Amino acid sequence: MAIHMLKQESEIPYFGQCDARRQVNTHRPLAPVTKDQLSLSLAKTSAERSAAESLLNRRYEWRGYGSSHKIRGSSNRTTFLAHLGQQLAGTITLAVDTEEGLAIDTLFKDVVDEYRNAPGAQICELTRFAFEKDEKGENNSLLARLFHAVFIYGMSSYRCTDLFIEVNPRHRRFYQAMLGFKPVGGLRMNATVDAPSQLMWISVSEVAEQIAAFRSEPAKPSRSLYSLFLSEAEEAMVMSRLAIGREPDPLSSLFERR
Repeated sequence: MAIHMLKQESEIPYFGQCDARRQVNTHRPLAPVTKDQLSLSLAKTSAERSAAESLLNRRYEWRGYGSSHKIRGSSNRTTFLAHLGQQLAGTITLAVDTEEGLAIDTLFKDVVDEYRNAPGAQICELTRFAFEKDEKGENNSLLARLFHAVFIYGMSSYRCTDLFIEVNPRHRRFYQAMLGFKPVGGLRMNATVDAPSQLMWISVSEVAEQIAAFRSEPAKPSRSLYSLFLSEAEEAMVMSRLAIGREPDPLSSLFERR
């Protein structure tokens, strides 16, 4: 699932999986679109989840992860959709910890338990992440806004305190530099993809601090994704729509810029 992104990174890794051997490149490049034509929403219907699943499997198959991954509706999993124009450009799922645990428990349960057992902790995991190929970096803003929307949702709906991702170690630098994640625990072998895996963590409070810091100096040059996050007005829009979404007739659209 390689897409060209910020200048020091030739490709963006995806959340919730380790790297593997690449297969033949069968990606579908994004059609040219201005940065203003972007929108974020929640996958509320089976058709929307099916569209996200199709994108996920197309990108995962190119990476060598197979093409039979499922995105199912669940009370503790929320799938987000990112569009450029009319085209589905990306998807990511936020999983919230329950008695059933999380996908990262397969390899890293002992590490996650240290955070899980802290007073007041609510563990969350990012998984099922995929983005279409983008040759010109035109979806940088969309990726940043997608992550911001997930943060807002996790905070307002589940009071998440700790966010985890599982990545291939060669992508560790991206998550550290672009989003502030920290590696926790040692490398472990993921037998499913026959590749090493690194668990990474960030405190939700640190995410909030990063957002505030970049807003206080909006003109400061930066390659961090936080510099492209939603503005205060845009964040208020998402919060308002999330509040409406808790009504009996939920609203799926979170944000759009035309």
